[in-house]
Amino acid sequence: MRTIRLFLCALALVICIGTASADSGNYNNGSSNGSSWLDPTNWPPDLQWLNPATWPFTLIPLPIVVTDPNAGTTVGVMPVFLFNDSNHHISSILAPDVNDNTILGAGATFRYLAYPSADTQWYAIGAVSQTIARRIDLHYATGRAHQDWWSFDARFFFERDPTERFFGLGNGSRQATEANYTTKQIYGDFKLGLNLSREFQIALEEKPHWIRIDPGALTSTLPFIGTLYPTLKGLDGGSEIMNRMLISYDTRDSVDIPTNGGLARVFAGVVDRRLASSVSYSQFGGELRQYIPIGNRVVLAGHLYAQYTPAGSETPFWAMPRLGGEESILANQLTLRGYGVGRFIDNNLSVANLEVRTRVLEATIFDTHGILEIAPFGEAGRVFHTPRGNPLDELHPVGGLGIRAIADPFVVGFIDFGLGGEGASVFTGIDYPF
Repeated sequence: MRTIRLFLCALALVICIGTASADSGNYNNGSSNGSSWLDPTNWPPDLQWLNPATWPFTLIPLPIVVTDPNAGTTVGVMPVFLFNDSNHHISSILAPDVNDNTILGAGATFRYLAYPSADTQWYAIGAVSQTIARRIDLHYATGRAHQDWWSFDARFFFERDPTERFFGLGNGSRQATEANYTTKQIYGDFKLGLNLSREFQIALEEKPHWIRIDPGALTSTLPFIGTLYPTLKGLDGGSEIMNRMLISYDTRDSVDIPTNGGLARVFAGVVDRRLASSVSYSQFGGELRQYIPIGNRVVLAGHLYAQYTPAGSETPFWAMPRLGGEESILANQLTLRGYGVGRFIDNNLSVANLEVRTRVLEATIFDTHGILEIAPFGEAGRVFHTPRGNPLDELHPVGGLGIRAIADPFVVGFIDFGLGGEGASVFTGIDYPF
């Protein structure tokens, strides 16, 4: 989701900060009488293409200036088209861009994100760069609110990412042993959930995954992973089908912008040669998320996560849990914002995160309820090789400050500043880290 994160943060900050002095509630897309362009009593709308006040969208031209710990600096321009529904919520976002990156050269990205309801959302993204990088990312989810007896989530992902970094396995890996490589992968991720109640769900997940490891885009400055780590399992890539069961109990008041309640989830998965995979290993783990409101403006948000690979003697490095960066992705990538994405890798992982999410400004901007939030945070985590390792020993602590801009009720953009044992990191993105 790297390409999404670059623009939505800037978009939300523009909505909540750049026009915060606007006359709240007086701006409406569509006709000058204040009716929405989707209002059936105002259809067809009176479009005058030379008059932006009559357009069925809000156009925000945004500059792109982003520094990524792994992917270098990107500059460019992005016209963002916001479409609102009759409830004054963002219903979809169209945001193509053209850009130039210090590692990848010139590039372009197409993005379309749709928010039909709290229960159903989808997006389509395609990106290409001058040097190696390609991406297609398609995602559809329905039943997110558990209002019916079933939920379904599907994703197709293709990627060639030549900016990947590897520092060695283990909690004590060093910056001096950094290597570079290209991940070339295709996977599908399909999850079907049975909602026994609004809170309780049992889900089955199937994830076929094909991956190859090639030389990266930094061969002039960093060694190839296969040269520096010639005995590392997974250098030839492979294929696998992850079969996973998840059981969750969810009392959050919102999937996207929670302010109360919590989520408890456990999972177990297996990859087996007898089930069309090139390797065999197993995994299990669990997480807790809790959101405690303090007054009307402050939410204390906490997250605990642990993952184990008890039968992991042949687990390839690209299938191990990774610690570092701004995203929490179950059984794959966990948040530690003082370090780059995937800074620490091994069979087992533990991490704890705590944020104080404080709303400092609310305004109705571009016909949408916008919220500016400040969130000081602290977190600590580690990886370890065997399940007997102490999950609380030799933790990597991180502290920092998050700035979040929310377009109620679905979209969250953020800038997070983290400070860890190897210096400062800055991340931008969409959605909360947990």
